[in-house]
Amino acid sequence: MFPFSDKELQKPVEKSIEKIRPLLTNDGGDISILAIKDAKVYVRLEGACKTCPSSTQTLKNGIERQLKEDIHPDIEIINIRYGEEKNYPIF
Repeated sequence: MFPFSDKELQKPVEKSIEKIRPLLTNDGGDISILAIKDAKVYVRLEGACKTCPSSTQTLKNGIERQLKEDIHPDIEIINIRYGEEKNYPIF
């Protein structure tokens, strides 16, 4: 059982992502938090990041790793590309 509610995760997730955001914006990209549900953080990569071939590495080895270090080792990040919302029941 994950020790935090979705609502309790909102501020810590925002704070954690703010730590990594400068790396994204320096490369012409950004990230938006779309939702948090059951220890999964649904995000959308923006700008140059959404088409970058390294975006999967950025998500898992950068952003998700930061969330795991800052919040909890079981937290997960999922990128929702434009138009893919219908594939996820939370939207």
